[in-house]
Amino acid sequence: MSEQRFTGTDRYVATEDLTTAVNAAVTLGRPILIKGEPGTGKTQLAEEVARGLGRPLLQWHVKSTTKAQQGLYEYDAVARLRDSQLGDERVHDIVNYIVRGPMWEAFEQDVQPVLLIDEIDKADIEFPNDLLRELDRMEFYVYETKQTIVAKHRPIIVITSNNEKELPDAFLRRCFFHYIRFPDKETMADIVEVHYPGLKKELLSEALNSFYDLREVPGLKKKPSTSELLDWLKLLLAEDVPPEVLAGDDRRKALPPMHGALLKNEQDVHLFERLIFLNQRDAR
Repeated sequence: MSEQRFTGTDRYVATEDLTTAVNAAVTLGRPILIKGEPGTGKTQLAEEVARGLGRPLLQWHVKSTTKAQQGLYEYDAVARLRDSQLGDERVHDIVNYIVRGPMWEAFEQDVQPVLLIDEIDKADIEFPNDLLRELDRMEFYVYETKQTIVAKHRPIIVITSNNEKELPDAFLRRCFFHYIRFPDKETMADIVEVHYPGLKKELLSEALNSFYDLREVPGLKKKPSTSELLDWLKLLLAEDVPPEVLAGDDRRKALPPMHGALLKNEQDVHLFERLIFLNQRDAR
């Protein structure tokens, strides 16, 4: 087991509890299951763990139609039939039609890799259960070639979920769980510094105040996330918006400038407009 530990990277601000969770999962040899609001860096975590530890990264982005078998391998019978009709000599060796999945690729790495299984909750409810044996034993059997594929090194497995559906208990027992809390203002300022180094403190302070005030509006259908804050800051800088436009009571009198970067549906815009109207009426 490597003594190397993940501590974050120069482009990813990882809190102490997150780095502790990652290193605990590595020590236990268990997948780390990451949940959290959209935009809290769940998917990027795997990329940065690989970058921080200098490991290869394999990615498996799960869709609603994804089957567990696809992570191991697939037998391309259609290609073999086509080649047989064309008289291709490849048809005599079935190995030519075995398509390796990301788990197989991870198992074959000469150094311990990082394997991302992204948005596991998008797939069918049986998907996680279908991976239990492979996650436990770090091996699987290829029926077409009658060979057992055994992992050279147990991958560091990062699994993300957006909580679209409950995951099976048997699967959860095999994971180390961590929920990424939405960053507080201090952590968010550190994140912004990574993306926009040297941003004027006054603008950053007023922008963060506006952003967190907006997130706290009751009834929002979709709260703005970190990525949306970064997009908004980019626009504020591009348009040279002065900090005083975002300051004080002005936040309650009008929608934030270029609010389309923060509010992503008409219900939330209408809600915010209604609150502004009520504030203006009460101020009279």
